Amino acid sequence: MSSVPAAPSAPPNNKRLFAVLAAAFLGWMFDGMEMGLFPLIARPALLQMQQAHGLTLNDAFVAQWMGYATAAFLFGAAGGGVIFGWLGDKIGRVRAMAASILVYSVFTGLIYFASEPWHLCASRFVAALGMGGEWSLGIALVMEVWPEKHRPLMAGVIGAAANVGFALIAVFAIFFKVTIDSWRWVALIGAAPALLTFVVRLFVPESEKWHAAVKSSPTKIRPLTEIFGPKLWKHTLIATALSSVALIGTWGSVQWLPLWADKMAGVADPSAKGWTGMASGIGAIMGCLLGAYVGRWVSRRVAYFLMCLGSLITCAVLFRGIDTYGPSFLALTFLVGAFTAAFYGWLPLYLPELFPTRVRATGQGLSYNAGRILAAVGALQMGALMQSFDGSYAKAGAIITLIYVVGLALIWLAPETKGKPLPE
Repeated sequence: MSSVPAAPSAPPNNKRLFAVLAAAFLGWMFDGMEMGLFPLIARPALLQMQQAHGLTLNDAFVAQWMGYATAAFLFGAAGGGVIFGWLGDKIGRVRAMAASILVYSVFTGLIYFASEPWHLCASRFVAALGMGGEWSLGIALVMEVWPEKHRPLMAGVIGAAANVGFALIAVFAIFFKVTIDSWRWVALIGAAPALLTFVVRLFVPESEKWHAAVKSSPTKIRPLTEIFGPKLWKHTLIATALSSVALIGTWGSVQWLPLWADKMAGVADPSAKGWTGMASGIGAIMGCLLGAYVGRWVSRRVAYFLMCLGSLITCAVLFRGIDTYGPSFLALTFLVGAFTAAFYGWLPLYLPELFPTRVRATGQGLSYNAGRILAAVGALQMGALMQSFDGSYAKAGAIITLIYVVGLALIWLAPETKGKPLPE
């Protein structure tokens, strides 16, 4: 892998470091709120749309359109990872990140006006362009600005940020009943992060490493060409595959847990989906922090293997052993949230270690978000399997989460990067 001279880094400056961390954390936290918001409003919204068209209310319709909307989100996020990652390598991490936050905020808020199921899908697709871009840009910026010794902690903190957003929106759902009559007002919450755009542009410094990489490049940087070039294509493919396993497990089954809880609890307990999101979100916060730290104390490959094994076991117990909403369901949801989200603390640590600075945002953005394309297939399969199993979230989830078996084998093909500095 070719290298460029090390960036003439400025002396550590706490205000600079924490401004970068705060911007990336808040951007990804609000991203998590947007992602957690949709499972809360999806079922009431789709049931209302069924009523408006004079259709009989049923969860097969909900599952079908939830699958379509989830797939639209994942395809959009994949595209956003490429578009905004490329933009971040061209014009800088900060300006591109501000643009990505603005896109996902505005188009999530526009769900308020949806009157047809395809309106939900279209809004989710465009909002996801911004969400997919924000992840890769925030990670690249933090990893390039903070000292190397703090990278495991930073990976865990950023990975946990989205799940803090999930937990916050779940708390809201516990105290504010999301129903057929109120879901539109909940959708408006999604527009709030647009204000963060101005803060990012005014107060967040650009990556010195990015500036140095751009100045020292002897030729015009072509990020997409380079990450698929002879030196990096294997890294790009393995990063995509490892991300895909985590994303398929999450979006193909775990993201459906609030809908499953809502169905089991019924109209008697409309807060069930909120408590489910809370249990999953708190577990995920802990999982992200532990995922990054496990990657610090053992090899990157062993850490990923353990996360796949834990996810496989806990998902099997949940989907094959629980059929009623209650304390046992919530306890297992917490464990599933922890194990399946641990990947999102590990990936921010590992993916930046595969790509040099000049193409890092593009490389990790494309790899992580291309995994979402395969996850979109998983989400569509979840909807199809539910129809085959007469609307059973449990049976469909039990099949989709077998994807973690693939991860148990796949990780041994990946390069070990523990103890090595970020490639320049």
